Amino acid sequence: MPDFSAPLIVLIPHNLGRDEAGRRLRNGIGRLQESFAGKLSVIEETWTGDHLDFHVTVLGQSTNGTIDVADDNVRLAVQLPRFLTFLAAKARVLVERQGRLMLDKK
Repeated sequence: MPDFSAPLIVLIPHNLGRDEAGRRLRNGIGRLQESFAGKLSVIEETWTGDHLDFHVTVLGQSTNGTIDVADDNVRLAVQLPRFLTFLAAKARVLVERQGRLMLDKK
């Protein structure tokens, strides 16, 4: 079992409303896996309303997290294995960028 550090938490504001933001995230998760093939693999995702529980592997390390969709923001929390904590700052930037791409008005 991996040794986990404090969770990485990212808040991404949006102006889409809860339903549209949730729809875009549901559609975008599959594209993320394609974009980061070999580095990210979504093993399990379970949506319960506007809450997602997920289990992924990142660079061969297994981890869990959640996404909560609100009317004006999305909150992602992921438990990074201690092995990956050195990537936390880069991960935050990447998550924010990818999240904004999924949530930008089109």
